[in-house]
Amino acid sequence: MAIFACLLWSSAFVAGKKALEHQTPLNLAGTRFVLAGLLQIPLCGSLMAPFRLLRKEFATVLLVSLFHTIYLYATFFIGLSWVRGAEGAIMIGVGPLASALMAHLLMRDDKMKRQTMTGIGLGMSGVILISLATKPWNPVGLKEFFGLMLLLSGGFVSAIGNVVVAKRKGGLHPVALNSAQMLLGGVVLLLIARPFEGAPKLALPASYYGTLLWLAAISATAFAIWFHLLSKIKVSKLNLWKFIMPLGGAILSWIFLPGESPTLTSLIGMALIVSGIVVGQLDRKPTPGNAGR
Repeated sequence: MAIFACLLWSSAFVAGKKALEHQTPLNLAGTRFVLAGLLQIPLCGSLMAPFRLLRKEFATVLLVSLFHTIYLYATFFIGLSWVRGAEGAIMIGVGPLASALMAHLLMRDDKMKRQTMTGIGLGMSGVILISLATKPWNPVGLKEFFGLMLLLSGGFVSAIGNVVVAKRKGGLHPVALNSAQMLLGGVVLLLIARPFEGAPKLALPASYYGTLLWLAAISATAFAIWFHLLSKIKVSKLNLWKFIMPLGGAILSWIFLPGESPTLTSLIGMALIVSGIVVGQLDRKPTPGNAGR
């Protein structure tokens, strides 16, 4: 299930770049998540389930929406509009390392070991390498550098959102929670977009609406799976599987986006991030003092 969710997310980099050719970033994000939230309502057990959850657990839904939708995807689409799809996918690959760090800081039963610290060091080396390769000291490179930093910040904020969901293990229906937080987040993003980007463009080609539907389906499916898994598996262990995203996203970008091809720097950076994730999240044997806990 985790592999399937990550493969879906991998395709979002190409689809997002294509959709951004026709729609502004915040309007695209808001429209995507309102549609994704609506798509999930029939799977919530009741048509009113997301709205009842929104009323009864407003603080939790708001926190999850802030971390997983509002901030994460505002920065994702703005950042993606400033960077190449492959570099964006590789930068998102730091997410598992961010999740391990946030779980260590915010959860008592999910602490990092020495190999996790080593993994974070390797992964951050890859991030620094890719960031410097954008040449932030010149105007063109500076814009791409800031785009990468936006994507990086979204990864850390999403990691905090993972902890929020994990701390509510078994307490909330995962599909209803996902639907409610996406509906709320989508509406907020559209409201934020209005003074900066105006109303969403409507007279757009059919290919745009096909891409928008695919992006919404990705969100509806992958996040519902992820929230379900977060109720059963530790944050740091589950997020190991996200190493699939930089690989899949970069490869798809190189194949389908014109003008994008692998560079030695991007390949080395990807290798460092993926090796950091693998080293940092290797199965850890319990020490005698922790056995049975």
